[in-house]
Amino acid sequence: MRYLPAVAALLLLPLVPTTANAAPAGTYYVTSVRTGLNIAQSGTGLALHRPKGNEDHQQWKLQDGRFENVDSPGQCISRTLAMAPCSQGDTSHNPIQFGDQWEFFTLGGESRWYLTPVGNRTEPMPADPRLDQMTFLTTHNAYANGVDGGFAPPFINLAKNQTRGIVQQLNDGVRGFMLDIHQTPDGAILCHNSCTLVSKPVALNVDIQRIVDFLRGNRSEIITVFLEDYVSADVLRAELRKVQGLGDLLYRAEGVQQNGWPTRSQMQASNKRLLIFTDHGKDGREDSGVLYQKDWTVENHWSMGSGLGASDWSCYSRWDEKPLTATGSFQPLFVMNHFRDVPFTGTATSDNGKLANRAQQFCQPAARKKPNYLSVDLYHLGNTQATVTLLNSYVYRP
Repeated sequence: MRYLPAVAALLLLPLVPTTANAAPAGTYYVTSVRTGLNIAQSGTGLALHRPKGNEDHQQWKLQDGRFENVDSPGQCISRTLAMAPCSQGDTSHNPIQFGDQWEFFTLGGESRWYLTPVGNRTEPMPADPRLDQMTFLTTHNAYANGVDGGFAPPFINLAKNQTRGIVQQLNDGVRGFMLDIHQTPDGAILCHNSCTLVSKPVALNVDIQRIVDFLRGNRSEIITVFLEDYVSADVLRAELRKVQGLGDLLYRAEGVQQNGWPTRSQMQASNKRLLIFTDHGKDGREDSGVLYQKDWTVENHWSMGSGLGASDWSCYSRWDEKPLTATGSFQPLFVMNHFRDVPFTGTATSDNGKLANRAQQFCQPAARKKPNYLSVDLYHLGNTQATVTLLNSYVYRP
């Protein structure tokens, strides 16, 4: 798998130790720089696991070079990478700092680590935040709402991801939209997996026009569209050309690699307030103003499990080649998925009610950055907007 430029720079360039001082005492997650996996106690030994907050023996008290597991008081990591009484001499390590990374021992082939505090370190939100400091409510399969049109064969329409149309989603404060597009003789059509037998098909340009019209009438707002893209570059270009006023609003991320993301006021002043990401590989479609998502964002795995029963709250990258912790000349935007395989009302209500907890206690430390997009099913359940408001009250500092 290829590494993206920013990730390659992070992982491959040699770093010079910045200090030989001892690592500061505290309680940490210990995360591999290369993979984003956390060190976890596994019986009497250690393992690299997907980040899972406080549910998987992944929290470590560090003091005087000793790593004591929070769930096993008095037990520390020995130099043989087994759990041993902290009183043993071989449980003392010598962490060496390289910028925001550390070296102290090698586990599973990994030797470079982040020490991410378990307790959230925050600062007040600035009056004019950058795009990567803001958080937006995002609807998973926003088109699959049963209001604007059908999205799948009739029997699948019974499990809609949303129950309100795009216009109402906009009026309710949704600012991120995940849309699946498939190619048909009619162009880029919104549907899931296959457009065969879809009732009331809707074209991409129809929903993008709705968003553009909303932005024209609300000049302070910023909106992002994420395309799960199964159409040719020519079809996508043709579809976007149908949207009146799109070019006036489309943000092309010019200068971000050199200067970082713009502030809210800068986007408002330029009127470039609509971002469109595609997950389709580069083939010229970016000439139409869409951005290849893997170049600009990180995203956790898309599902927490089936629609019923226990859920998996571990927070790990959707893309093996790019961990959630990836950074570089600019901070990637963090898309946090928080939904199940199948959207059921009861489950979604419960999950959405726990959105703030997962965002702050699981995904934020796993990515070492605050989620910028909270993607949910049935967004009107569980008071998701309260979580957006909470995350927009601070800047996270790992």
